[in-house]
Order: sequence, then structure tokens, then C-alpha cells
Amino acid sequence: MVISKLSNIAIIIEKLEELKNPEAIEGMATYGITPENAFGIKIPILRKLAKEIGIDHQLALDLWDLNYRETRIIACMIDDPDFVTETQLEGWASDFDYWEICDQCIMNLFERTKYAYQKVIDWTKREEEYVKRAGYVLIARLAVSDKKADDAVFISFLPLIQKGASDPRNMVKKSVNWALRQIGKRNRNLNKEAIMFSNEILLMDFPSAKWVAKDALKELQSEAVQKRLKKIK
Repeated sequence: MVISKLSNIAIIIEKLEELKNPEAIEGMATYGITPENAFGIKIPILRKLAKEIGIDHQLALDLWDLNYRETRIIACMIDDPDFVTETQLEGWASDFDYWEICDQCIMNLFERTKYAYQKVIDWTKREEEYVKRAGYVLIARLAVSDKKADDAVFISFLPLIQKGASDPRNMVKKSVNWALRQIGKRNRNLNKEAIMFSNEILLMDFPSAKWVAKDALKELQSEAVQKRLKKIK
């Protein structure tokens, strides 16, 4: 069966049923991937299906509402960022309940919307674990994907990272660390700024902050990173 852009939900579900892998679902749980409903299909396969379906905003909304891991991942892969509203972003983020769907939405869709930078500010201040994670994952992704952004933008995010470093929740502290490392690997100037903030975070009296800082410094000061940054003009 080949899924075309004109496919309906029933055809997509039928295809997912064909590809279902119950054993993979158990394996996913060991990595903290714990959706309420899942078919156990790997990301590369879902990416291929999404490409076959094509960009379709309304279908993305409908697939999200089905509340399967796979339909939600496909939804964020086929949605059109130009049609995504702030209300949609907030609604989908409030549905996040495990790290994979959070990160997939950020990487496939959210970072490409006009609200991305504003959501960094909004979500890093939120208390919900995965909404807060989404804010820091956005920083990490924008540091990689937005080649035209000025250094000042990312320097302004460093105090947000410093504040988030005290959060002991695993999914938050890992995203804070990710954001700090990606900023610090963008160029030599930001590397110096990130190292400076990492040393400040290291002095904070929180175990999570010390982990965030030590892990970031290990990479940002590494020979491999420093050698690569010297080649960047």
C-alpha cells in the first residue's frame, strides 16, 4: 500500500497496523518512551511515511487528536509551520508526557514557526516538566538551525539556562545541559560565553546545576570542539 497526499486517517491507521511491532514498545519504555498508545514503529519508518503523505495542516491536527505515538509524530512531520497558531503550540505542548514527542515536535515543527523564540521565553518559565523541557530544547535546536541569528540572541538565553540548571527533574536538567552545549558549540564567541556561564552554574548549590555545568564544560573545553571552532570564521 502506498500512502498518497490524499490519504485519509483510516488508510494511515491501516498502514500503521501493518507495521506494528509490539516487542519494540517494550524496548522503548526502557528509554523513557512511554506513550499511552503506540504501534512501536521506528522514527526512520515514520519519516518515510510522512514524506509519502506530504504536507497537510488539517490532517496533522486530526492525526494529533488520535493520541497515538506514531500519529502524533507523523503530525509534527507533515504540518505546515506557516499555518501553526500559538494556540496550537500551547495545546500540543500541554499534551507532552514523555521526552520523545516533545523533542520530535520541536525538531520537526516548532522551531520552524514564527513563535519559536517567544516560546523559549514563555516555556522556560513554566513548571510543567515537558513544557519546560520544550523551552530548552528549542534553545538547543535554534542554536543549530538558525544560522542567521545574532550571538546576542543566544547570550540573552544564558541566564534562562542558569536559572533552569537548579531544576532537579531529569528531563529538564538534560535539556538545560543540551541548550548550554549547543550554544557553546555555535562559534568561538559563544563558546567563551557558555564556558563562563558554566563556571558560574558550577558554583550553584544544587546537584543538578553542578551536573549541568560539569558535563557542559567537559564538551565545550574539549580538544575536538576547540579545534572545530577555530576553523569557523
